[in-house]
Amino acid sequence: MSTPPATTTTTITATAGRRSPLPREARDTLFLLAIITATLLPHAGHLPWWCAVVTAAVLGWRARLAWRSEALPGRWSLLVVLALVVGLTFATHKTLLGREAGITMLAMLMALKTLELRARRDAFVVFFLGFFLVLTQFLFSQSPLIAVWTLLCVWALLSALVLAQMPQGVPSLKLAARIAARNTLIGVPVMIALFVLFPRLPPLWGLPKDAGARTGLSDTMSFGAFADVVNDDTIAMRVRFDGAPPAQPLLYFRAQVLTRFDGKTWTGPRVTWSPREDERRLTGPVLRYEATMEPLRVTVVPLLEVNPAAPGTRMAVGRQTATAGAQGQWQVPQPITERVRLRQEAWPQARWGTNASRSDRNESLTLPAALNPRALALGQSLRERFATLDDDARAEAVNRELLTRIRRDGFSYTLAPGIYGETTPNTIDEFWFDRKLGFCEHFASAYVVLMRAAGVPARVVTGFQGADPALQDGELVIRMSQAHAWAEYWTAADGWRRADPTAAVAPERIQGQPLRPPPGVIAGALDQLRPGLLLELRNAWESLNNRWQQNILNFSAGEQMSLLKRLGFDDPDWTALAQVAGLLMALTAAAGAGVAAWQRRPHDPWSRQRARVRRELDRLGLATRDDETPRRWAERLAARHGDAAAALVASLLQLEAQRYRQDQPAGTSQWQRRFATLCAELRERAAR
Repeated sequence: MSTPPATTTTTITATAGRRSPLPREARDTLFLLAIITATLLPHAGHLPWWCAVVTAAVLGWRARLAWRSEALPGRWSLLVVLALVVGLTFATHKTLLGREAGITMLAMLMALKTLELRARRDAFVVFFLGFFLVLTQFLFSQSPLIAVWTLLCVWALLSALVLAQMPQGVPSLKLAARIAARNTLIGVPVMIALFVLFPRLPPLWGLPKDAGARTGLSDTMSFGAFADVVNDDTIAMRVRFDGAPPAQPLLYFRAQVLTRFDGKTWTGPRVTWSPREDERRLTGPVLRYEATMEPLRVTVVPLLEVNPAAPGTRMAVGRQTATAGAQGQWQVPQPITERVRLRQEAWPQARWGTNASRSDRNESLTLPAALNPRALALGQSLRERFATLDDDARAEAVNRELLTRIRRDGFSYTLAPGIYGETTPNTIDEFWFDRKLGFCEHFASAYVVLMRAAGVPARVVTGFQGADPALQDGELVIRMSQAHAWAEYWTAADGWRRADPTAAVAPERIQGQPLRPPPGVIAGALDQLRPGLLLELRNAWESLNNRWQQNILNFSAGEQMSLLKRLGFDDPDWTALAQVAGLLMALTAAAGAGVAAWQRRPHDPWSRQRARVRRELDRLGLATRDDETPRRWAERLAARHGDAAAALVASLLQLEAQRYRQDQPAGTSQWQRRFATLCAELRERAAR
């Protein structure tokens, strides 16, 4: 941004000899407006709609003024717009402080500042507002794409800043970008050093939270609750096992347990257990694993069944503390809004809950009396049919009968079953006897209702089931689309036993092959071009993103101390970190001093050659001066040494010609060696 006012209309000749299509002022202003637009783009989804509209209008207005070289608006007009912006910000956010309100105001102020670019200092204000706005992008996302976009925005802002420091002529944008890129590269080592050594000070270091994952899991479940999440292929968690991963049918990640039913919605239990009632028999193999969970935004922590922790056990989950519930779930006080990593173990063949209290069993038998009469009648008939069996045998018989009916009676597993309960409140009857279409939550709900109607305690469990068949970087990937609902029923001998009605109608779902919606136009075209191409691209991006998360975003204070140990510190602490930082700063200062010294030396090839020649002539006692040419040195040599210096005189005349003709041999190392030899011979002759 140059200093002339925005109304300048004179076309200036470009340094390359061609005429610029726009005046210098207009070109630089349009370039700056493009940079501001790029800087604001990542915030488009976070800003209020009116802010995006007003910002676009202001930037478009400013671009029009620059293109037509028209005068800028007066200050009173800007004050009116500013007052309107402040009022809208307060009306939207109910405050002028905080992250959302602050970024809204920052975006608007930067856009309005472009309407008073009358001097170079005004441009500097816009530059620095832009640098600050770039930084705020990380308050919403820390993805590698945002990091690359931020780096490009910084480069562009530096290019505009370089232009502002070139007031003469019309320097090209390419030249400014090259200078800015060089300076950016020089600053990269400093950036890396600060990243590695800067203390991780909470809560600032953990503030930027990705919008991250979302899930259909919650403390309740109603028909249709999983309709959206089954189409969401974003990653929910990654799991790395100690050894080979287990088979897909064993991958049940337990989240919430739902026992109360009002005919449409399932909610959590009212009854709590004592530790004695939760007696667990940990039999069979143990699975040890590490889970990295995305920001699921739920108040439960999905863990592989069966977790051995007793009710009341506590563990750290990010900045929160999770508590083991009486029904095998892990509860946290607030929704999980950060990426967390947990080290856990599971016993797939464990038995637990054999000492369940009567009150708990009664809650797992309760049904709304006036709803779903056909389901209640079927359950009563099954109860009478198996009345001669003991309670445990009757539970097993009813379980087999219901799963057989699901396989045999024309039920279909589909992602588009339609909406239940529009014409009748008896949703279970409508599903079980009429439409017979649904996905996991429909089958789990109907199964539990019929088990209870037959006198068997049962409940619904939600979580995740299965994972991608292929490993990514040695880890199993569990996606949002693998959110699942299943059932549990109780026997005195074995406690709570898992039953998954979905496996009866769609066994491939439990084998890691969930239903997928039809591919879109782009996905279909890519599959036609090369089958599986879209999946390969997605997996490659997810693998890159995971490495970014693990190696960059998760570089914590612990990793800093581990780095110091590898550097030779036995018991590193913040003092050692400061010592390494001080040493690095000293080395950087020394390197800077070396670069400065090198830059003071002549770098033009002819100038370097001239400097070498002067050193040789000074040793001959000629005492050359800066304002003398090689021809003048040749004349002084001839006057002092006569014919003895004829060869040196000819060489100096070659050096003089080399300044204007590159085909002269004076720039070669062979010429330099011969010149040094001639000087040495002349010194010996003069010394005799």
